[in-house]
Amino acid sequence: MRENKKPGYQLNIDTIEIWHGNIVADDEHYQSCWRVLDAAEQAQAEKFKHDWLRKRYVEVHGRLRNVLAQTLNLPPEKISIKKAEHGKPYLADNPELVFNLSHSANTMVIAVGWNCQLGVDVECCKPRASLAALVDKCFAEEEIAYWNQLPEAQKTVEFYRFWTRKEAFVKATGRGIGLGLNHCVVNPENQAGFLRVPVNCGQAAMWQVRDIALGLGICSALVTDKEIAGVKLVDLDL
Repeated sequence: MRENKKPGYQLNIDTIEIWHGNIVADDEHYQSCWRVLDAAEQAQAEKFKHDWLRKRYVEVHGRLRNVLAQTLNLPPEKISIKKAEHGKPYLADNPELVFNLSHSANTMVIAVGWNCQLGVDVECCKPRASLAALVDKCFAEEEIAYWNQLPEAQKTVEFYRFWTRKEAFVKATGRGIGLGLNHCVVNPENQAGFLRVPVNCGQAAMWQVRDIALGLGICSALVTDKEIAGVKLVDLDL
């Protein structure tokens, strides 16, 4: 379901919203997004040597602030975003509202929910000569066996489907890729769940996986540590 939202609306606590759109990275949107960033974000933006990378960073984080501001009914510049021990951002004044951000090429997604751990990942599916090597390095035995028996025409998309689920999981835990992608094992027979996760991440059965349909050539996945009522797609507008 795709919806448009207005400032001050209430997010259903049992629903995850996926805000998605294209990164424009032009001067007009750069200026409007720059104004809502805090001092730390502006300082980070200034570190980028390439102008286009700086514009992308500013737009992505400015739009994130606008989404959170609409959900909380607060000015975007007043949102206090901090980082946990391993770098995962959270809302210092509203920790019950959780969010995660991902972008690939010109596509960006923001997941927003309540009272859970969540992670989201998006990837543009492009052929790579190194896919088989990445599978051997980052997939578990069951996933490798499943991928190897696929027809060649399906291997690229299936690689990214598994990759985004794994990335979304490690982002949900707050540990990132250092947790080990081969230790969070998607169930090839039931890809809405995991066969195994690291022992310090709870039971595999508590983690839920949702594929997010954003169009041809794009794979995106959402992972949460609780069962959710549904996912709503919301168009990002500048």
